[in-house]
Amino acid sequence: MTATHTQPHEQRARRRPRGGAVRDVAALVLLPLPLLAAMVPMSFAGGGTRRWFGRGESHRGDAQAAKDAAAAAFYDLDTAQRDLRISIETITAVDNSPAARRAAEEYAGFGRRIDEVSQGYITAVDSHDLDRDDLDGAAVARARTDLTRAKDELDRVKADLDRFAQGLGPLLQTAETQLARLAPAVERARQALLAASNALDAVRARGLKADELATQLAALAPELTKLNQGAGQHGVKETIRRADDVLRKAEVVKAEAERLPETAAEIDKRLVSLRTRAQSITTRAGKVDPVLSELRRRYSAACWQDLQHVPEQAARDVQQAEVKLREAQQARDEQRWADATSRLGTVRALLNTTDEAVSAAGDRLQRLDSVSFDRQKEVERTRFAIRDAQRLAMAGRSTPDPRHAGPLDDAVARLDRAVDSLEGRHPDWWHFLTETEAIRRTVAQVVQEIRDARGGGA
Repeated sequence: MTATHTQPHEQRARRRPRGGAVRDVAALVLLPLPLLAAMVPMSFAGGGTRRWFGRGESHRGDAQAAKDAAAAAFYDLDTAQRDLRISIETITAVDNSPAARRAAEEYAGFGRRIDEVSQGYITAVDSHDLDRDDLDGAAVARARTDLTRAKDELDRVKADLDRFAQGLGPLLQTAETQLARLAPAVERARQALLAASNALDAVRARGLKADELATQLAALAPELTKLNQGAGQHGVKETIRRADDVLRKAEVVKAEAERLPETAAEIDKRLVSLRTRAQSITTRAGKVDPVLSELRRRYSAACWQDLQHVPEQAARDVQQAEVKLREAQQARDEQRWADATSRLGTVRALLNTTDEAVSAAGDRLQRLDSVSFDRQKEVERTRFAIRDAQRLAMAGRSTPDPRHAGPLDDAVARLDRAVDSLEGRHPDWWHFLTETEAIRRTVAQVVQEIRDARGGGA
């Protein structure tokens, strides 16, 4: 539907001049005044001129009303089509789903229907000139019928178009929501990039390098170009996704840049701390050999054989830690912050392992001395754990659940065997300690199972 056909009957310049009365009056002007005076009453009394009032004019008025109603219907349909076209363009700009594609196809079908009924309306208007003086009653009736039919067709298509538009509600709402997100999302991404750039400038002003962060920020430049090209080229959904991705990455760069001075200070602190710890472990590792000698002298081989490698392993680990410390220092000097942090993590892991091994030798000697002096304390500690679990298993029951009674009975037997193993000249005190610890772990597991079962309504 085009604007050139909105009021076609108003654009034609084919209007005929007014009829007989005007021509008659013009002719009479040339007659002598007495004759003119005699003929004027005749011209208005009849004499072949059409009547100005009466039933014929009423029919002509009805036809004109039908013409005006058809014009109004034509205008309403044109307005509805233009409004719906905006809705369809909004949906298709955002949504490529099957439902959106079907909506666009249905709208195209409505376009063809609207063209057909619009052509019918234009034809009806062009076929009947209601301003003609010689228009007879039959012609007026045909005009009224054709124009009324055209109006009804326009109204019918308009009603179908309105129902179709109502069905687009969910699609249109989703599309409008996406479009409402578009501009703010792009603007947030741009502001995030600007903030990240400013954060990098501030860090560099303090004499700190941020080459890795600068590289990350530079990688976002092509994405910014695509954002500036707009959704018309890349689509609304893709532009929003790209804006969110740029926002997230720019915020990471900004946050890391702002933390960089703190990171540098933390790395310096860790370098000093780990150097001190490495020196301390080296000193302690030198005392492992005397501890091992004492263990060999006083206890059976089973009590200390697993510790034989500690001095050599500690020396190797500390040496490797010192190498990684030097690498971390070099990375820090070159302001390769990620490398420095990674190497410091390796140093810490090495020193933790070495510290545990060095501590294990002294702890072993202390525990063996304690249990060999008073084994009963370890035995009673274990028996108390078993009895406590047995009381819990019997609480509210006449007989214990076999799932719990079996492991607890086995724990009693294991403890008895562990005590019996201490008889002889060279008892394996370390086996005794590890066995009682294992028994207590088993008992604790049974206790937890009982509590879980009762907590679950069992």
